[in-house]
Amino acid sequence: MTVLKEVLKVLNAVDKKLLEEVADLHDVPQGAYNIRKNGEGISRNTTANIDIVTKQDKPGINIIIKPKTKGESVHIPVIISKEGLNDTVYNTFEVGEDSDVLIVAGCGIHNSGSEKAQHDGIHEFFVRKGAHMKYIEKHYGEGDGTGERVLNPKTIIEVEEDGVAELEMIQIKGVDKTIRDTEVVLHKNARLIVTERLLTYLDQNAESNITVELVGEDSSAQIISRSVAQDDSKQIFHLNLRGHAKCRGHIQCDSIIMDNAQVSSIPEISAFHSDAQLIHEAAIGKIASDQLTKLMTLGLTEKEAEDTVLRGFLG
Repeated sequence: MTVLKEVLKVLNAVDKKLLEEVADLHDVPQGAYNIRKNGEGISRNTTANIDIVTKQDKPGINIIIKPKTKGESVHIPVIISKEGLNDTVYNTFEVGEDSDVLIVAGCGIHNSGSEKAQHDGIHEFFVRKGAHMKYIEKHYGEGDGTGERVLNPKTIIEVEEDGVAELEMIQIKGVDKTIRDTEVVLHKNARLIVTERLLTYLDQNAESNITVELVGEDSSAQIISRSVAQDDSKQIFHLNLRGHAKCRGHIQCDSIIMDNAQVSSIPEISAFHSDAQLIHEAAIGKIASDQLTKLMTLGLTEKEAEDTVLRGFLG
């Protein structure tokens, strides 16, 4: 209880709002966690099965999850409320054999100043044989200052035989610039499931690059990317599947474009084996008028109907 009280003392109202947005935390989490604020670790907890160790050669942590760990979670949110800060962190995750765990990351930036605030998170995962990892990463920005809010995540994942990596990567709102790089290698009978959701507005820019190497027999990947681009914002997606063995891969990229926004979806599917089955689908367009009309007959204004469609589309 003493540790909990000490942590709450250093979390102000802005910090708690950011934690709620990026990690669905209304308080200090139970189980294993590491909370980073303005470039410094402010609180940490480990369990019998999940250890968190500070790196010695560069900023960041090692998260070690023991084999056969089931039903546990680890939260590693980052919050920034200081203008002019350029924070880079390197995190390495060891997900032990036959484990089944939830990892919740994400970063929230509150910038009320005139200088840029930036966080670059480089996360490397080793999902060992037969393990199942669900990884949730949310990004969020707020603040009435003129300084940019910049988030550049890089996610590198290797999934061993019979392993599963399930990713939810979400940009909620308020991020002025982002480059999202995701690189995955799948071994024999390994599976990847990715859901990406992204919203941009005003003059924001977002780039997402996903490359999946299916190197093992019967490996599979399913990637669903949904985005909304409003105002003068720009989005670009590079989605690459590379089949090196008998494998299956499916990419679906759907975007709603509004106002003067720009969206580009650039697929690359490459087969280096005759039994590689790779599919890419992309659709970019505006909200169908009949959708708005149906909702407006229920008493909604056009703006309310539009918001309803967008919420449903982005989940």
